[in-house]
Amino acid sequence: MLKTLKKRLAARDARAVRFHSEVVHAITSLDDEDLLDVADIFRGDRRGPLGEIAATEMTRRKISL
Repeated sequence: MLKTLKKRLAARDARAVRFHSEVVHAITSLDDEDLLDVADIFRGDRRGPLGEIAATEMTRRKISL
């Protein structure tokens, strides 16, 4: 049973890492206008992980709201 649990947790973790990388790729692939829209939606108190990714990409591209 412990082996099964470890396999299930490893598979879950692998899916989470893959999903995160897909989200980061999707946000970094946006053009400037769409990136600004995402950053605008997730700014302020609701920033969260998506807002952080968008803000990092905006900084890299040297654009701002």
